[in-house]
Amino acid sequence: MARIEGVNLPSQKRIEYALPYVFGIGLKGARDILNKLKINLDTRVKDLSDAEIAAIQKEVSSNYVTEGELRKEIMLNIKRLQEIGSYRGSRHKKGLPARGQRTKTNARTRKGPRKAGSAIALKKKVAKK
Repeated sequence: MARIEGVNLPSQKRIEYALPYVFGIGLKGARDILNKLKINLDTRVKDLSDAEIAAIQKEVSSNYVTEGELRKEIMLNIKRLQEIGSYRGSRHKKGLPARGQRTKTNARTRKGPRKAGSAIALKKKVAKK
């Protein structure tokens, strides 16, 4: 099993699809790395030699910001936005979408599950005689 930047890559997958398991490397980045190192994209992770794994590890660690370092950088960027009081920072604080999406109907991912009874409280109840 190949281990790159502290992430175990799935053995059965092709290397081009296994490499994006590392946070900070997408499909295009994975293909760029493999083309630069002249490794076939169809190669399975279990079929890689130790030299190829070492070459991939060296390329990723020297040219890409990944995993914990990238997560830390993202968190610091969000914290900076909140501290300077920007609109985007306030949206992050409130847990709402920060990039201009509508919130009247969608945005359930950011807002969380609907609050029980909020829509029902607005409706007037009809009394039966």
